Amino acid sequence: MAEQEVPIKTVHLFPLLDQKLIELLKSLSAEEWDRPTLAKLWTVKDIAAHLLDGNMRAIAMAHQFAGDAPSMPINSYNDLVDYLNGLNAAWVKAMRRVSPQMIIELLETTGKQYSGIMAGADLFAPAPFSVAWAGEDESVNWFHIAREYTEKFHHQQQIRDAVGKQGILTAGLFYPCIDTFMRGLPHAYRTVIANTGALIQITITGEAGGNWYLLKTTDSWALTKNSGAAPDTIVTLSPDVAWKVFTKGINPQTALDASKISGNINLGENLFNMVAVMA
Repeated sequence: MAEQEVPIKTVHLFPLLDQKLIELLKSLSAEEWDRPTLAKLWTVKDIAAHLLDGNMRAIAMAHQFAGDAPSMPINSYNDLVDYLNGLNAAWVKAMRRVSPQMIIELLETTGKQYSGIMAGADLFAPAPFSVAWAGEDESVNWFHIAREYTEKFHHQQQIRDAVGKQGILTAGLFYPCIDTFMRGLPHAYRTVIANTGALIQITITGEAGGNWYLLKTTDSWALTKNSGAAPDTIVTLSPDVAWKVFTKGINPQTALDASKISGNINLGENLFNMVAVMA
């Protein structure tokens, strides 16, 4: 049997993304560590601590250590978001007593272990967690890992945005992130009414972007390759607007004002309500 093709390959990118992160953090001044970010109440240091938490959780799971179990039953998406927000807040608060230098050292050490865990995963085996923002109750590992990549990417980009140091909005690093985000579009459009065959083209500008197509089938929406049909709607946005709006870094109206929709405006506007993070 031929080997299955991984739709979005991200495993090989974790070491490079981590290298970029460590170089970035080592370049920061004391003032830059304390700068506010798009992540609501979190500073640059808080986000770095949150990235460390992600590494630590993955390593704990690899050690078959469950950690804190939810104190209340999780019966809905909102319950899950509340639980995760509580975990995140507790970790970030505790890490405020830890120096930036120690956070960097821990990120370097745990990042290597984290990348090794991802590299050793069976990419088509069931994932430990589903990609809930894509509407999945069960996911396979390649999608779960791609989701983890988007987490590491967008949090690092939040730091870069706060300190004015770009460097990862490149084709090699950004495209896999935005390609993963686009997998959430059918779920985001699930309540949008349109005629069967309606086609939306989403264009992310620049060499790091590309084109994605969302097709209305009889009973749902689906990502599809361009069949040559003329789209009913074309939504065009920049990489900087795209990563921010899909991670709640800017509000939908701000993103819409900075973008362009041609054709059926109503169909295009729904794109800006998609959230590709647990929020």
